[in-house]
Parts: sequence; structure tokens; C-alpha cells
Amino acid sequence: MTVLNTSILRVGLMLAIFAIVATSLVAITEDNTRDQIVENEKQTLLAAINALVDSNDYNNDIITDVLILAKTKRLNTREDSIVYRARKDNQPIAAVFTTIAPNGYNGKIKLLVGVYYDGSLAGVRVISHKETPGLGDKIDLKKADWILQFTGLSLIDPVESKWKVKKDGGQFDQFTGATITPRAVVKAIKNALYFFEKNRDDLFKVVEE
Repeated sequence: MTVLNTSILRVGLMLAIFAIVATSLVAITEDNTRDQIVENEKQTLLAAINALVDSNDYNNDIITDVLILAKTKRLNTREDSIVYRARKDNQPIAAVFTTIAPNGYNGKIKLLVGVYYDGSLAGVRVISHKETPGLGDKIDLKKADWILQFTGLSLIDPVESKWKVKKDGGQFDQFTGATITPRAVVKAIKNALYFFEKNRDDLFKVVEE
């Protein structure tokens, strides 16, 4: 074998080793990154849930204690959604689930709703919306505290006739120049409470494997 052929073989071997090492490093990095992304998503979800239901109120793994809901007319969902169930010593505490206000000013408004077992609201947060900045976007906690007024309310407090914005004879404030958005949110929250009341026991049912 000539010196030239030997050099070419050596270079080729070095490149092959480099490629193997680089591929292995990329695979390891990807695995570690994937695990970190999953963990970050879990912590973000947990933070959103705990903003509604205090972590001291339950002692189960709420991220894995879930129920899959098929699309539900009362919640205006068009695909499967997840109900997260909070329990303390195996007793039901609260359910956290999504509902949709389909008739916002600029389209649908997605909400995360927490309801205690007694039917009172643990809290509500807006997950996504396209409402007008400076007007309808006040439903977002980042813009105003309007959404916080629902905490602790239920279908009996206020009475059904008051589950409207003030312009419609209810108790909830509308925004100056923007009534459609809060009207849609109030209705969606009320519908979520109706859904919970009707399905309370089924939402907390444990399916035996």
C-alpha cells in the first residue's frame, strides 16, 4: 500500500469516527433536550392549574389523574379535551378543564376553568384569544384583573338571572367600548358550571384497569 493510499485511509477512518461521535452526541443531546422540554411543559401546566386550585388543597398527582372528554356541546369543544382531577386522600376536591367562548368579538376565546366539588369556582384564566388590544383583551389577567371576580362564584351565587354583564341586567362589568367579549366569557363560564353540575360524579369517577 502506498503512502498516499495509507493517508487517504487514515483520513477516511478519522472522518468515520468523527461522524459516529458527532451522531452519538446529537442523539444524547436530543434525548436530554426532549426530556427537559417535557418537564418544562409539565411544570408550566402545573403552574396554570395551581393558579386556580392551591396545591395545598390536594395531594394526588393531578397531572396524571385525568379524564379524557370527547367534544362537548356545552363546553363548545370540537375535539377531545382533558379534565384534571384534584383529590385529597382520595376524596374529590376540584376539576380543572377547558371551555370555549365561541362568540368573542374576534373569534373564539379559550378558557381554563377550575371548579370545586361543591360547585363553586376555584378560578378562571384565559388561555388564548384574539380580542382587540386595549379593549377586549382585558379578559386576560396580564392586562387587567377582571377575570379574578369569578373566583368563589357558583350557579346560586349569583342567581342565574345575574349571570350576565350589567348592560344585560346582570352583575358583571363590561368594558368601555367592548361588551361582546365579556358577555361571551360570562356565558361560557356559566355553561362550564352547568356542565360540572350535571356531570360532577362522572368527572371524578375512577376507571378500574
